[in-house]
Amino acid sequence: MKKILIIADGILAKHFLERVMNSTSSDNSYDIVTYREKTVPSKKLDNFAFYNFDPTSFEKLSPLIGRDYYQIMIIVSKKIDAVGTYNNIRTLDKEVQIVLLDRWELELEDSRLEILGSRDVLSSRFVDFLPNMPVIAQNVGLGAGEIIEIRVPIGSSYVYRHLASIVQKKWRISGIYRANSLILPRPTLMIQPNDVLLVVGDPNVLQSVYKSIKRELGQFPAPFGSSIYCLVDMLKMNSKEVDKLVNDSLLLHSKISSMKLHVKVINPTYSNSLEKLKSYNNKHISVEIDYYERDVSSVMKVDLEEKDIGLIVVSNIFFMENISLLYQSKLPVFKIGSWGFSSLSQGVVLSSNSEDIEKESAVIFDISAQLDLNIKLYNFNPDNYNEKNSLAEHFENLSKLFNKKVEIVNEKKNPLLKLRNRDDVLQFVPFNNKIMESNIFSLFSTDMERLFFKLSGSYQLFIPMQEA
Repeated sequence: MKKILIIADGILAKHFLERVMNSTSSDNSYDIVTYREKTVPSKKLDNFAFYNFDPTSFEKLSPLIGRDYYQIMIIVSKKIDAVGTYNNIRTLDKEVQIVLLDRWELELEDSRLEILGSRDVLSSRFVDFLPNMPVIAQNVGLGAGEIIEIRVPIGSSYVYRHLASIVQKKWRISGIYRANSLILPRPTLMIQPNDVLLVVGDPNVLQSVYKSIKRELGQFPAPFGSSIYCLVDMLKMNSKEVDKLVNDSLLLHSKISSMKLHVKVINPTYSNSLEKLKSYNNKHISVEIDYYERDVSSVMKVDLEEKDIGLIVVSNIFFMENISLLYQSKLPVFKIGSWGFSSLSQGVVLSSNSEDIEKESAVIFDISAQLDLNIKLYNFNPDNYNEKNSLAEHFENLSKLFNKKVEIVNEKKNPLLKLRNRDDVLQFVPFNNKIMESNIFSLFSTDMERLFFKLSGSYQLFIPMQEA
């Protein structure tokens, strides 16, 4: 049993005492000092002893301080009483922990003093009731935002994802509240709409996690960035290639939630194409011509650092020549195809039961919805042809949730053979190490991601792995 001294005055102090008395889980012993009768609760308990005197009186307070209290709390209504009482206690005991309710923004330097600002407490509690604001645990841990709860909206990118598919770096899902019950996390557990996640981690990281979970479909290229980037190297591209790349970029910009299209021109040559590019410049389309810098890598690195880019649009030749640079950018890359953007009608996912596909399913559904594409998942699983895996289940759930048609095809044979001559598909590809490591020996692989180059004539969206 711990001995606690509470020095109380005022209506707030009275409510605090009543709340302490109504707590059935405490076995502490309390000494209460008040100096106005109206502060004393009507209810009296055996483990509460009441004293009536002015705590700013050193002589009257000193007999109590010698009782070796575990903690002393000061909740009074006047600044002079708070400061006087604190000074008396510190004169009598240098080590006892003091908790003081501060209504006056006191400046007291004391490692054994915990100051609770009444304005901060009340304002933070009010903030908890605002929509789309994380609820932060105030009385647990550090109270600095390292423990928060997040309600998962119906349109969240985290809905119907298995916990094992979520990258949790510097944060963890510690529990899920569903239907008034607590569910402890396990890798196979799937997040449902309106679940409340209890998450623990670095406060700064959790702010990003909160925004990511609350983000609903229809926002791509967010969360990678707000705008589209297209680089034109006129020394390596003829007029037809320039027109095709820029026209597809313009169409893509007009159809998705892009704030701005940035067209960067290097190695400019005087031509009709250059004049046409200049004419596109307006408040939504930025056309910048660099007459000095000739190196693609240098230009792109500077632009990606200075601009809020969320998607890069490239040709197939540019992609293959600069694949390492694009991979390092950690941004989605939209590689244009041979047949024309307007012909696209179907988004295609080629899977060998890859966890990476599930991680990026939110981006797949997001851009498919914005481009009005149906989704077809080729579940290439020759060893277990009839087995329904977790990825297929995940896509079926998302299909119902977002009312987006998804066709799931279980394949024994490599589906690339069917798709090589299709002119209406956009292939979604995880932008991971497998893409970087692809070479001539990949021709003998059954891994769909390593064989991405077999659809080089098709439109492809390479999606990097997101880390929260």
